[in-house]
Amino acid sequence: MSKNTKANDSFLERKFKLTESNTTVKTEIIAGLTTFLTMAYIIAVNPNLLSATGMPKGPLVTSTCLAAGITTIMMGLYANLPYALASGMGLNAFFAFTVCGINKIPWQIALTAVFVEGIIFIILSLTRVREAVVNAIPDSLKIAVSAGIGLFIAFIGLQNSKMVIHEDATLVTLGKMSDPRVLICIIGIIITGVLVHKNVKGSILWGILASTIIAWIYAGIIGPDKAAELYQIYLPEGVAHVYGIKDIAFKLDFSVFTHKEGILTFISVMLTFLFVDFFDTVGTLVGVASKADMFDEKGNVLRAKEALLTDAVGTTLGALLGVSTVTTYVESSAGVVEGGRTGLTAVTTGILFLIAIVFAPIFMAIPGCATAPALIIVGLFMMQNITKIDFFNYTEAIPAFLTIIMMPLTYSIANGLIFGTISYVIFNLLGGKKEKVSGTMIILAVLFVLKLIFI
Repeated sequence: MSKNTKANDSFLERKFKLTESNTTVKTEIIAGLTTFLTMAYIIAVNPNLLSATGMPKGPLVTSTCLAAGITTIMMGLYANLPYALASGMGLNAFFAFTVCGINKIPWQIALTAVFVEGIIFIILSLTRVREAVVNAIPDSLKIAVSAGIGLFIAFIGLQNSKMVIHEDATLVTLGKMSDPRVLICIIGIIITGVLVHKNVKGSILWGILASTIIAWIYAGIIGPDKAAELYQIYLPEGVAHVYGIKDIAFKLDFSVFTHKEGILTFISVMLTFLFVDFFDTVGTLVGVASKADMFDEKGNVLRAKEALLTDAVGTTLGALLGVSTVTTYVESSAGVVEGGRTGLTAVTTGILFLIAIVFAPIFMAIPGCATAPALIIVGLFMMQNITKIDFFNYTEAIPAFLTIIMMPLTYSIANGLIFGTISYVIFNLLGGKKEKVSGTMIILAVLFVLKLIFI
């Protein structure tokens, strides 16, 4: 081994404490690449959604990658945690179709609401309010959050592959097994599952790559136009291209504060962003930490303050760059499952997002059916700790079950946490176990009830 390699290893060891976390440089890099490929769909999806507001799609690709790359690297360097960030799914749809669509609010003002939300988050993170919320969640709900996220991301994977589709009568139903996206997903599950069983390093990553190649080969056989029109499977439109962001960056509009009739609407929108982002991040942080067992001796999430502050800064930065709320991604669990335990995983993912700015055509062509097997298998892994919940202690079991089931069925991590928290407080207080309910949990339960009633 060369002196330079030893020096680099020494620097990485000092910076990320790899030995202390029982990991290696190779493991962390593979984990970071896996996380990136699992969430690379956001490079295509976010611009497609936000362009409905009138924002140009090309610059949105660059801003999406910039916001994700910078904040994820910050997560790695500042918090030394393996979590990745990007514009949040659900929040971007709310931004585009509800705020700018139904409410007809210009995207510049909507970005201002996201920016103000981020500033509030920074204040809450510095005062440890968000950290207190994270640490107040009892162990059974932490495990339930992890399991609920597992079902949630598996459900997303099943939808992305069209194995599960919409049905008016039953809400969801089984998709057509003849759909090539379903077949690609099934093949991907088999490939990934076999590799996992054989303990092949990077098995989830190899599954994504294999599924992508199969999808591209299929598109080449039936014709790129037909594959794109019928199955949303695209071949890369080139190798490299960079879009400028001057048309969307730093376009905040504070003029709404000069019009009384618009202030209430602005506040309502901002509070919705604030609430969903707050508890989606809390749920994701707790769930992924539970899978990696990243807690201190008191059972608190490791470096929660640093993680939450990074998340808040990411939201503010994203608004300045021209994209919707940046949040910690549940797909981070894919990297954690691959062994990622330190900030080197996040730094790797962040660098890949920055590289993707140049090679956006390639990454935009990774189809949802190719990442679906990874989400489904990771969903299984996220469920594994569920056996630690005492399902015969109903003051623990009922809140845990509601947390788990409400996440996929309402398509929201925040909603699962809401129902779990409220029911935990109610059942433990009525069950004569007041000592298990902290003041923070009671305050949260009250706020959640008010939210369900009035917001």
